[in-house]
Amino acid sequence: MKFSAIVSLLIVGGASAYSVASRSSLRSLGTKSIPTTSNGRRPGASMRMEDFGLFKGTGIGFEDLWDGNDVISEVGMEKALNKEGLRYRLNKTKEEADAVGNMYDLPGMTVNLPIIGETYIGPPKVESIWEALGFTATSNNEARQNEKLKAIAKAREAKVGVKGGPGAVIRKAWLDKYGYPRLVGSGGIFYADQLSSDKEPMGGFNMGKSGNIWPVPKIVEYGNYGGPKGWGMKARGDKAIDGLSKASDGKGDAEKKK
Repeated sequence: MKFSAIVSLLIVGGASAYSVASRSSLRSLGTKSIPTTSNGRRPGASMRMEDFGLFKGTGIGFEDLWDGNDVISEVGMEKALNKEGLRYRLNKTKEEADAVGNMYDLPGMTVNLPIIGETYIGPPKVESIWEALGFTATSNNEARQNEKLKAIAKAREAKVGVKGGPGAVIRKAWLDKYGYPRLVGSGGIFYADQLSSDKEPMGGFNMGKSGNIWPVPKIVEYGNYGGPKGWGMKARGDKAIDGLSKASDGKGDAEKKK
């Protein structure tokens, strides 16, 4: 009985009516409905959002800054991220959700409601009730893991510093002083979060060091200590995040002493 009640709540909670926000729809947010006058003019239609059009064309007006920008809309952001295969707010992409199908194969339907428009009523497209409740939901799909690997490589191979800093040539000095290459000016360091859903160890700061607080996910344990992301990284000759700046070897990693 409890399970049925939870499923019923999820079915109701699965109702959605998403559409990408437009300039015209955003203007109507927060406005009060006013009865139509005899001449058909709607006072609310002349309302402007945010800056009332006063800064239009100045470079700092609402339309100048946000027109066509996906970040103004959560739906727009989700669709933009989904195009890259990335999830938004832990939710599966549309393709991932369609592949999984409705939770427990429960029925759902799409109806066209007044004012709201096309609306889906039914269970969420997730693998289990625990994912629907958020306990096992994650943004760490394969596309996100690939982005983490790209960021690790970019930080490790950086030759130009953030904000125009000198880059890799100052990494050794900062490593000696701080124990890590810092971010501003050195080309950066990227922390790849280590999650149980990773297909390969991400290594955190990727400095070839080891240590953990018990318990850790199996994939993190595998990468630790003598594994591919712990001490074993340097033992095998793999490049750690600080591998570019440890010595003046003529490769441009550090300035030669005159």
